[in-house]
This record gives sequence, C-alpha cells and structure tokens, in this order.
Amino acid sequence: MRTMPKRLQKGDTVGIISPSSPPNLENLKKALPFLEEMGLNVKMGKSVEAKNGYLAGSDDERLADLHAMFEDPEVKAIICAGGGYGAARYADRIDYAMIKENPKIFWGYSDVTFLHNAIGMYAELVTFHGPMLASDVGKPEFHERSGRMFGQMFQPFELHYDETISELETLSGGMADGELVGGNLSLIRGTLGTKFEIDTKGKILLIEDTGEEPYQVDEMLNQLKMARKFEQVAGIVIGDFKNAEPKKPEQSWTLDQVLNDYFSDMDIPVVKGFKIGHCEPNFSLPLGVKARLDADAKTLTILPGVE
Repeated sequence: MRTMPKRLQKGDTVGIISPSSPPNLENLKKALPFLEEMGLNVKMGKSVEAKNGYLAGSDDERLADLHAMFEDPEVKAIICAGGGYGAARYADRIDYAMIKENPKIFWGYSDVTFLHNAIGMYAELVTFHGPMLASDVGKPEFHERSGRMFGQMFQPFELHYDETISELETLSGGMADGELVGGNLSLIRGTLGTKFEIDTKGKILLIEDTGEEPYQVDEMLNQLKMARKFEQVAGIVIGDFKNAEPKKPEQSWTLDQVLNDYFSDMDIPVVKGFKIGHCEPNFSLPLGVKARLDADAKTLTILPGVE
C-alpha cells in the first residue's frame, strides 16, 4: 500500500513549482487568490518564472525546486503551476528516499503524469491528478466543480463519479477493484522500456490526452498493447481527449472508432466519457489508492487520498 499524505489545514503553506515548461505568469498570478481563499499560504519555487527554451529553467533548477519543496517542513503540499514538457528529463535523479521520508500532497496532471508514476513506484506515495494553477485555475473558464475538487486535500472523502457529472459510455461491461494508476496517455507511453515503466497488472488504468489525432491515439494504444499492458489490467477509465479531431476527417477514423477498436471486446470493464484531463470541469482524483469501476452501473468510486 502506498503512503497517504497528511490532509491540509487552514493556514498551511503550499509550494508552487514549474516541473516542466514555463507557465503563463499572468494566469499564475490570477490563480493565487484561489489558494488564499482556501486559507493557504504560498511559497514559490525558485525556477517557477525561469525560461530555458521550452523548459522552466534547467533540469537542475527544476529538480532542485522539487527536492526543496519536499524537504521544507513548512511546505505541506506541492502544487504544479503547469505542465508542457520536461518532467521526465530528471526523473532518474530524483531522491525518492527523501520523498518517502517526507510524504506530502503532490498535485498536477498532463506532463506531471511521469512524476506521478515515478513517485508512486519509488517513493510509494499517493499523488493527485488535478488542475494546475496557470494551466487551469487562473483561466476565466475554470469551472466551479473543478475548484470544489481541491477540497479533498483538506478532508479524506470517497469520490463518486456517475452520469450526474457527465454522460458515460460503457465499451465493455463488468466490475473491477484495483489501484488507480495512469494519467496522460503520451506520458504513460513514454515510460515504456524505462525503469519507470507503468505497472498495470491488477490495476485500474486512467488514460486522457490533448491535441492527439485519432491515428496518434491509435499508435500509443497499440504500443501499450504490444507491451502487454492490457493483458492483466483490471479495468480502464477513459478520460477526456481534447482536440482529437482529425485534420483530414475523410481519411481518418474518429477517436470513438479507435477506442471501440481497442476496448469494445475486452473482458474487463471499460468506460469512457469521464471529465478527467484537459477539460472543464476537471475531476481531480488520487492515484495509487483503491478504486472500483462498475461499467454496468457506469460508476467510478475512489477511496480518499489523504489521512
């Protein structure tokens, strides 16, 4: 069982880092009052505003921020400013033993998927797949439901997802219990062949992505299939695939056709339509906790991520 981080209290300090690409600083500034309204104080990482091409500072700087926030006893949670690209570049140099000794809430998604998987494997810590400050919270379209999801940092409560939140479609029936893992499909694929290769055996796998055409989603799912990641998986939760329309629709399958091709004849529960990922609202959830996917009832139940 992974370690659960301690819940937040009002008055706690949260650390902000940019683990991947430079965030939109205007949006980041607009997001800070949201944290203050929750009664939280903010400590900024040193490289949050740094720019190094498509990276928020050098790998050393971003790694130093990650380490500093986990080591700092004042910081009770770490929230990512944004994603983009680059978190995997220093994953092999993270001090996982130190993180294991300093368990705390770690929150983000998209490119942060690589860190969720790595920290889950080597620090055995529950982490959170949820909206980020510059990418989501600081934008005008940030949804009230997305905001409410941050409440799970303060109180351990079970999460329930059903069709009152969004329309769901069962691709393959049945019910399964298992540890919830996964996140962004591109980053999951990026773990293959590395020491961070995702373990799907007996797990409920979450997949989502953005800006990938149907043939690109097909390619990534095929690689997971060839790597035998679907052979012993307990169930599959299909989140939001934003901007997945083909550029040449007359020469392409639709995303639905791709998903049906891979998942409709599986003998495990597979449900699509979850508002999890690059979407509003964005349903936040802990990774590394037990979950139950009931494809017949179209429900997903997830145990709390904090204690």
